[in-house]
Amino acid sequence: MRYAAIEPTGLLGTWELSRVVDDRLTGQRRDVHGTATLELETPDRVRWSEVGTMTWAGHAVPVTRTLYVDRLDDGWFVHFEDRRAFHPWSVGVRVDHPCGPDHYEGLIEAEGSPVVSWTVEWRAVGPEKDYVMTTLHSARRTARHAPD
Repeated sequence: MRYAAIEPTGLLGTWELSRVVDDRLTGQRRDVHGTATLELETPDRVRWSEVGTMTWAGHAVPVTRTLYVDRLDDGWFVHFEDRRAFHPWSVGVRVDHPCGPDHYEGLIEAEGSPVVSWTVEWRAVGPEKDYVMTTLHSARRTARHAPD
């Protein structure tokens, strides 16, 4: 069963991360294995950090990414580390992110109550992009709960 009313504070902790990037232009598949950690920085800000290794065709490259999920007047919103806007935090609802000539459509879904796994899928299309990136977060190892 899927639950749409999940705030990022409901996902705090360290999760196993497994990502598949299906690049339709090159015909390549890239995999990322690592962890995603969601930590409460303030009652209105969650730091979302990813650390892992991307592998493909005999290559292995370390990868990292940090995002922030901030509570705004009209709900939660995801920002890049440099504070650029990314997309609204809307579990179960497709979101859009225009990026130059490219267009990204994303979807976050969560399973269980409490959440036992969650996925993020991005479809990117444009003059030089045509891929689907699907990330599964599972096996939460630690949880940092919001302060009362």
